[in-house]
Amino acid sequence: MYFQRTIAEPVNCTGIGLHTGRKVNLTIKPAPVNNGITFIRTDLPKPVTIIARVSSILDTRYATTIGNDGAKVSTVEHLLAAFYGLGIDNARVELDSPEVPIMDGSAAPFIYLIQSANIKEQEKPKKFMVIRKPVRVSDGDRKVSLLPSREFKISYTIDFDHPLLRSQSYRATLSNLNFSREISRARTFGFLQEVNQLRSQGLARGGSLDNAIVIGNFRILNEEELRYPDEFVRHKILDSLGDLSLLQMPVIGHLVAHKSGHSLNYHLIKKLTMTKGAWKVLDLSHPQPLAEKSKIKLPAFASLKQLPT
Repeated sequence: MYFQRTIAEPVNCTGIGLHTGRKVNLTIKPAPVNNGITFIRTDLPKPVTIIARVSSILDTRYATTIGNDGAKVSTVEHLLAAFYGLGIDNARVELDSPEVPIMDGSAAPFIYLIQSANIKEQEKPKKFMVIRKPVRVSDGDRKVSLLPSREFKISYTIDFDHPLLRSQSYRATLSNLNFSREISRARTFGFLQEVNQLRSQGLARGGSLDNAIVIGNFRILNEEELRYPDEFVRHKILDSLGDLSLLQMPVIGHLVAHKSGHSLNYHLIKKLTMTKGAWKVLDLSHPQPLAEKSKIKLPAFASLKQLPT
């Protein structure tokens, strides 16, 4: 039931980069067991492969950027969250731009893309990262932690000083969470003033009301209604799952976050990897003591069905 997964056949899409505004052609291809998720920049004179892992992280301002050998790929978190939510362990992502396309600002288009390629179980079991000791990072009143738990749980709170977006909280257990239905459709969001500032810095060139929720002083500027009453905190969870995927193994633990973002997420997973005894690998390819197995509830990844319309 918990074998590694890839896709059965290549699938592609075209979009624009949120910050670069450039057209992007992206292709997802099957990959062998233990390959992990890799990004390949095909637009360079010599294609460069970038492994989606903690040590590849270059920047976490406004989005998560990974790189290798002078090449980089930014805004990887939504696609990585889609892989994580569907339990995809191995895939090659080829793209001809330094940024993953933003699509509609959520992970839902990537979920559809992956499922349309059909998900294939492979011959090797998955490995899980089991949290053994609490790991915490903070920056003022912003904080995030990973705590021991017998299953993967999320408790997330956001809090903005804005009349349209006060505190929102969301709690879920991945073992009974339908990622496709409950998280994947939550879109990225920003405040109008913030968008104008980003554009003055040469960023958010591809941003529009088609791929982000824009919050003005007194109203949300999008004509489309919110997809969830608490869409904003759900999107923060989506981002966090994308960042957690850089650990290269599904996590068994409790993620507790208050006003966290990509930068704090990065410091958390970096500290986790460097903290001796904070985690251990549960390798399902080896027999495990019955007592140890009984303490862990492995996540039930999303079904292989298409997204509901």
